[in-house]
Amino acid sequence: MRVEERERTRKQLDKEMRPFRVARKQKHPTQELLRTVRQVLGVPMAELAKKAGVNRSVIFRLERSERRGTISLRAMTRVANAMDCTVVYGIVPRSGQTLEEVADWRKWEKRLEEKRQGLGVRD
Repeated sequence: MRVEERERTRKQLDKEMRPFRVARKQKHPTQELLRTVRQVLGVPMAELAKKAGVNRSVIFRLERSERRGTISLRAMTRVANAMDCTVVYGIVPRSGQTLEEVADWRKWEKRLEEKRQGLGVRD
């Protein structure tokens, strides 16, 4: 990826991921989403299972695996589709900074390291 394209893409991602950076401040921002969405939509587990083409016990196991953090993206998408929803996920820096800020910091760190090596300075 060329530098200009990388910077343009990074700025677009930062704009799109802003809500995710806000959500990351919560302790477990995505825990129990399937169950919570199912409940707030008023979709009984039996109905959801039928729409997803699985048994109720499968829905129960998938909700539990999501809570444990072991659900696959494919399985989560399948259940979300059965509720006429879509899965949207994001990856944001833990620091809460934008991707651009982290990338700039990495550039400075790299330059400092190159200067140290060029001067024969050891940590």
